Amino acid sequence: MWFDDDKITFHDQMTIYFSQANKNKALALQELLRITSDAAVEDYRQQGLSREFLFEHDYAILVSRVAFHFHRMPLENERIEVTTWEEKPEPFQLKRAYEITSDSGERLVSGLSTWLLVNPHTRKIIPPKEFTLHQSNDYEKQKDCMKPGKIVLPKDMQKIDERIVRYSDLDSNGHTTNSRYGAFVVDALPAEYNEKELVDFRLNYSREALLGETLTMYASFDDTNKKVSMVGKTQNGSSFESELYYR
Repeated sequence: MWFDDDKITFHDQMTIYFSQANKNKALALQELLRITSDAAVEDYRQQGLSREFLFEHDYAILVSRVAFHFHRMPLENERIEVTTWEEKPEPFQLKRAYEITSDSGERLVSGLSTWLLVNPHTRKIIPPKEFTLHQSNDYEKQKDCMKPGKIVLPKDMQKIDERIVRYSDLDSNGHTTNSRYGAFVVDALPAEYNEKELVDFRLNYSREALLGETLTMYASFDDTNKKVSMVGKTQNGSSFESELYYR
């Protein structure tokens, strides 16, 4: 792991192991979410801003929205480099970009995410300008992925799946791990869609699905635009919204 001389761009290298690949021997979507989220956490930890340190100072950082473009999904046993950097924050959200490349430098995945800064005790949102432990930057780089943003859901949504949030879905905070929502999406899709080549993916986190709650997935299939829209709901309302685009 290392930073570039700019002290902004963080790199990590790893191998995609058997347990991280799906049936098609490609990196599973939930593993992509885990890898990129872990890179963001490690970036901050290397700067002295560990999750524990932030909590002690009444800060928590929660992923809000993600968008990824797949040039080619990383494959089982492939060596990759994950690069991430923060960009100029929005008024109420931090912003972070990602690039995943192969060992030979081939671009595999481009991504962009937004994060909410909150008080972990009150859940009050804190504007980035009030994040006194960290100096934001004005860095921005041209990206070829979709922008994280509001997902407009069609009206013709049909129920396609439901599942109960279980213990193995939780992280060390007792919350549903953000990467698990990738598994919720993939598992809800009809089997033929998991054989298609995914090109773009967006996921918005709305309200956390809690242990023991039933998460019901609804979807709309737009064959003309090769797009699937999905929403996951609990009894308390929308938990996540997602868009998937296929080649």
